[in-house]
Amino acid sequence: MKKNILAAVFIIALFITTSSNAQVGIGVSTAARNPSAQLEVTSTTKGFLPPRMTTTQRDAIVNPASGLVIFNTTTNSLEYKSSTVWVTLTTATPTVIPDALPTIQIGTQKWMTQNLNTSYYRNGDTIPYVTDSTVWVGLTTGAWCYYDNDPAYGEIYGKLYNWYAVKDSTHGGLAPLGWHVSTYEDWETLSTTLGGLTVAGGKMKSAGTTRWTWPNTGANNTSGFAGLPGGARGSVGKFLNNGSNAYWWSSTENLTTNAWYRILYYSNSNNSKTSSIKTCGLSVRCLRD
Repeated sequence: MKKNILAAVFIIALFITTSSNAQVGIGVSTAARNPSAQLEVTSTTKGFLPPRMTTTQRDAIVNPASGLVIFNTTTNSLEYKSSTVWVTLTTATPTVIPDALPTIQIGTQKWMTQNLNTSYYRNGDTIPYVTDSTVWVGLTTGAWCYYDNDPAYGEIYGKLYNWYAVKDSTHGGLAPLGWHVSTYEDWETLSTTLGGLTVAGGKMKSAGTTRWTWPNTGANNTSGFAGLPGGARGSVGKFLNNGSNAYWWSSTENLTTNAWYRILYYSNSNNSKTSSIKTCGLSVRCLRD
């Protein structure tokens, strides 16, 4: 048995040595190989499967060569390394059927029951994923990130978007077909339906302290909104308040540099409204049109 193994290893090594400068064909005869290709794979029943990894794993590759190809499971896209950056080869995302998204009817409104967690605009164009704080605060175009740049947060709280992604008009908008990002008026209607600004927050928060910091005052989620404390990316690019506060953009501008958003707190039942600079990263909720 040992001799057989040694013999097999020797044959494989010999093949690699003698064919290192030759063309390699899989599923294609030697005569049919394209002379311009070092590697040619032919099949009508199977595909090519590149290495699959998260963005964090991709970024840990030491000195990635230009042309290196991977499938990014974080952004669900095929990517290659250019001379300076990773570039996505995905130009479209599967169509989302509006009725398939989880929703809750609250008064006259039908809200998503989860924070938005897409990497694509409505037309299928990719929204840039930006981790660097300096780059983030200098943006005037749409981008998203995970809280603390950790995909594990995304699985629970969704993605954080700057307001430029929220208000996009170049790529068909941020919301899926049949939906729109909540406006200032949408949030006002929701608060009124739930009894006013001082009590609506408790009815919107998920109950308990599994995700929320104690005491999670007034939280009972009687609305079904199921708000979670996803935190935010602040005006200087730092992450803050995951576990204690929930933040959601509205699509309504306040000043040239600011836009309205809503906050829920762990320490009271308020549904507060204020505005902030558009480069902040906040969660997003959508409503059916």
